[in-house]
Amino acid sequence: MTGEGGNTARLLSRPFLILSAATLAYFVADGLTLPTAPRFAAGPLGADSLGVGVSIGAFSLTALVLRPWTGGLSDRYGRRPMMLVGSALLTAALLLHVVAVSLPIFVAARLLMGAAEAFVFVAAFAAAADLSPDDRRGEALSYFSLALYVGIGVGPPIGEAILGAYGFNAVWVAAAAIAVLSGLLALGVPDTRGQDLGDGSGGRLVHPRGVLPGLVLMAGAWGMAGYFTFVSLYALDLGLDGAAPYLSVYAAVVIGLRLVGAKAPDRIGARRLSSAALVVGAAGLALIGLWTDPTGLLIGTIVYGSGVAFMFPALGLLVVSSVPPSERGAALGTFTVFLDLAFGLGPVSLGAAVAAFGYSGAFLVGACIALAGVLLLLIGTRAQSPSVRKASTSSS
Repeated sequence: MTGEGGNTARLLSRPFLILSAATLAYFVADGLTLPTAPRFAAGPLGADSLGVGVSIGAFSLTALVLRPWTGGLSDRYGRRPMMLVGSALLTAALLLHVVAVSLPIFVAARLLMGAAEAFVFVAAFAAAADLSPDDRRGEALSYFSLALYVGIGVGPPIGEAILGAYGFNAVWVAAAAIAVLSGLLALGVPDTRGQDLGDGSGGRLVHPRGVLPGLVLMAGAWGMAGYFTFVSLYALDLGLDGAAPYLSVYAAVVIGLRLVGAKAPDRIGARRLSSAALVVGAAGLALIGLWTDPTGLLIGTIVYGSGVAFMFPALGLLVVSSVPPSERGAALGTFTVFLDLAFGLGPVSLGAAVAAFGYSGAFLVGACIALAGVLLLLIGTRAQSPSVRKASTSSS
């Protein structure tokens, strides 16, 4: 079943809802480990700060390396098999946590989790594009992205509650059970690739159509990585008890705008909305950096979340609109690699900015990088072929 040329009334079809439910379950399982894995490394395993950083960061290493490869596999063999492999890998990785009595075993479990995410996310995102009608693809990607966002939003408090009541092993087992549920739901995802079932990427590990949007995504996500890394410390620096209320406001803004503005990518156009999203995001970071009190942090967070809400769906639409269905997995694999790069390198570079200029300076640096992404997008899309420029500005 495919959305190519499909009826616009069938956006939220049964396969699309099953796909979204499977993705939601996957990221809820993953979310259970976000607050608990660092505590496990520092507590029972006795890791120092370096050991904690290495073990948690190991996740990004395998995700970064495998995304382009798994994207091509999803084009060749289908989205569902990749999702099933990813769910199985996540289940195995979480059960490996149960027997992780040393830091090396824990690092191995984290590496396996990164591999699982590389299989699931690219395939699921490509399937969402496959299942959506041509003229509502941006809307579909906006709705689908909520599965990830809600999953990693509700997973951490559930994980902390289980940890407080039953301990670490209960967290790992519960997360593994939810990962199994994700795999069972993925069994209901049909083959979405349409009629052209060949490896349309030609075996390329890096798909050229994913590079420019990926670089722009990296520029926009660079400040996001810094925001998540330093906002809690910045809040303490402002005399607050913490950043939890601000993070909640951020999440509410992103989720709310993706719901009410789901049709914006199709109506405004991928390139225009991407540019606007990065400009608004940069304005939010600049407000936080220049308006150095709790009110500035609140207003800046609201503005920043308003930009982030549309950045990923719009850039994702730019990718899938520029390639045939048989190349979506490969292109999205290349595209999402840059998100890993942003979250791997962003905190390091902005940490250096904090050391040199303080927290305000770091947020301003993030704003400048986002604006550089806008410039790159405008120059890059103008240099592309007329057919690609048309796809980037139309609702297809």
